[in-house]
Amino acid sequence: MRVLFIGDIIGDVGRKIISKNLDTLVDEYRINLVIANGENAAGGFGITPKIADDLFELGIDVITSGNHIWDKKEILPYIEKERRLLRPANYPEGVQGFGDVTVYTDSGDRVAILNLMGRVFMGNFDCPFRHFKRELARLKVGADAIIIDFHAEATSEKLAFGWFADGDVAAVIGTHTHVQTADEQILPKGTAYITDVGMTGPLNSVIGIEKEMIIEKYLTLLPRRFEVAKRNPVISAVVVDIDKKDGKAVSIERLQVKDG
Repeated sequence: MRVLFIGDIIGDVGRKIISKNLDTLVDEYRINLVIANGENAAGGFGITPKIADDLFELGIDVITSGNHIWDKKEILPYIEKERRLLRPANYPEGVQGFGDVTVYTDSGDRVAILNLMGRVFMGNFDCPFRHFKRELARLKVGADAIIIDFHAEATSEKLAFGWFADGDVAAVIGTHTHVQTADEQILPKGTAYITDVGMTGPLNSVIGIEKEMIIEKYLTLLPRRFEVAKRNPVISAVVVDIDKKDGKAVSIERLQVKDG
């Protein structure tokens, strides 16, 4: 089974390049399941019900998220009902939405997707390591493979979690920093890992935002409204090949697809 995991979609620039290229990628790599982090799909901050529906319509099967999932207030009633839009599972008990979902691929395989948030520089969330261990048996019963979106800032925390989960899941895919790392690998017990899959949005930017705005912010320290950059869109992603007999990864390939 082959899974395409798309890095954080940034604004309409990211959505447009997905619209233009996703079908081709699915055909070229014979993809069975498409997952994308969409927490910045609405103007660079948050996601709306319409945008989520549009991304599902384009062929994305599951949308993961992170700390920006709540930036658009209209997402609250939507996320309570739509299981394919995930928020990090280690938010406090009682928070709206779902932290994991099990879906069927087009080949009939069952894949569980678990969304977790790191804690270093991120906030006072439940421990993602312990949350994962508590939920692992339940997820394994209902799935042939498990994929984790680990949304975190610190590379050390991401690496530690990758080693912690090695052998129990098919893949640990890091998100949040928007800069694709070059450390994709299969860990010794069969888990595919990358520290950050990167972003899907404008390459000529600072993590998706107009670079002049960010430079001015550093120079002046004054608050200002940020805008998503418009030029040189890119899709950052990984393709993970999974052996459905044991739910472990066979390979992981890092992708960067530029428009035109």
